[in-house]
Amino acid sequence: MYLALEKESASAASRSQGNHAVTTTFLKCNNLRLLLSTNMDFTEIYRQSSSLVAFSPGGHFILTAVEDRIIVRRTDTFQITRTWLVDASPSQTNLFLSSKQNQKTKVTQVTPPNVNDAWITHCGWSCDSEYILAACTKRGVVHILKLRDEDWTGRIEAGTEGLTKAEWAPDGRTILCFSEWGLRVTLWSLVTATATYIQFPIHPDRGYAFRADGRYFILGERHKSKDTLGVYDTTQSFKLMRFKLHVLTMTGHLLATFTPEPDPIFGVRNVAWHPNGMFLAAAGWDDRIYILDSLSWSAVATLELSSRVPTSVKVWREPSKWMEATEGRGFLSYERPQGTQVLTLIRADQTKANPKSGPVQLEWNNTGDLLLARFDNVPTAVHIFDFPSPQQEFVPRLRSVLLHTNPVLNARWNPVRKGSLVLCCGAQSVYVWSDEWMSELGEEEEMAECVGVPAHKFEAKDVKWAPDGKGLIIYDKDQFCCSFEVEDEGLGTT
Repeated sequence: MYLALEKESASAASRSQGNHAVTTTFLKCNNLRLLLSTNMDFTEIYRQSSSLVAFSPGGHFILTAVEDRIIVRRTDTFQITRTWLVDASPSQTNLFLSSKQNQKTKVTQVTPPNVNDAWITHCGWSCDSEYILAACTKRGVVHILKLRDEDWTGRIEAGTEGLTKAEWAPDGRTILCFSEWGLRVTLWSLVTATATYIQFPIHPDRGYAFRADGRYFILGERHKSKDTLGVYDTTQSFKLMRFKLHVLTMTGHLLATFTPEPDPIFGVRNVAWHPNGMFLAAAGWDDRIYILDSLSWSAVATLELSSRVPTSVKVWREPSKWMEATEGRGFLSYERPQGTQVLTLIRADQTKANPKSGPVQLEWNNTGDLLLARFDNVPTAVHIFDFPSPQQEFVPRLRSVLLHTNPVLNARWNPVRKGSLVLCCGAQSVYVWSDEWMSELGEEEEMAECVGVPAHKFEAKDVKWAPDGKGLIIYDKDQFCCSFEVEDEGLGTT
């Protein structure tokens, strides 16, 4: 049976101005035992473009791009604090190249520029929330805005190399601009007003990283038909430190080379460092995840996907047609099917490029005792692996499997709480899993719930946590809303 509880939340009324203040919580009773879930408030639905919505590093503001406009709101009231209409004029180089193209094609009448070309394609906060960047890649321009000085602006214009991506470096005063065709990365300093150029990056979307403290910048590069790693010191104007391959120390010593066994044609597909650096999860295009330790750099454990889920593993299944039952405005617990569960694995064609197989996502929680894996050939499932503490025998095991009606699009660990996960499947809902629920005996238990988004024609394409782990941004194609956790002293286990 199901019990519906309604309550009015003052914090929700302040955020949503009363539109979505009333939330309904649906609770499943098993053996007369009642589990009450955490209440959540949803804001109104707001416009956005290209999923460009982000909390400020301190969590006090939320940044939104809507076509060619930047909007900043307070997260406590969602009132607009700042708004900018970015300059839509293209760079001089962009204008010159356009005029040359018109002459080459013998255009007698100049074609008016595409309005969508002036839309913001990338935006983000500096680490101290003082500055905002807004890039229009099709115009070859990056705009720099200052939160506390609406009249101050900066502008970076790309040259003939073009612009595909712009983002902040960890210092909050350097902007990385990736050119077209993998020609170079330009690092613009707001402090010295100078630029540093690094040639031939391989992957502007994933082929680079900063060390956790921001001291070193590592970039995948291609020189003379060889793939290399360039290590740069950010404190010395991005001076090149070393070129090496595979796993290496900062002195350039090659530690190890790893290839999944049996050696697949496509090599390694996904890797994820353990938070303490002691382990590295690596996976190819097969159904195995290899856990390497930092002492031997060999596989100390292998986690393998199986179509049969053992009875010792907790299986959570999304209830059928639960959205219709709750009218999209409630919380509903996952079902717990009994016995051995069988997963349907999609058979991938390994003779084709990028086959639908292997882990599409590997991600540790913030303490490193849980590893999330999403496999391309089981798109509706999320696997959660449990890792023992240093005092226990090192035997990682499959802990839980979450099964859904539709393919999972994105899954995110809470950045603060160790056992809190949220995911979305492109429906008018999000899904939460937690192992922090307290049982009647005062012990931690798992909980998995479906959460309806109280909106019409809303499809959750992506989710992101606030820095403090207490709020969520939920993205649709051209809309977004936020959800905040409400602490209710009266809710608990009965």
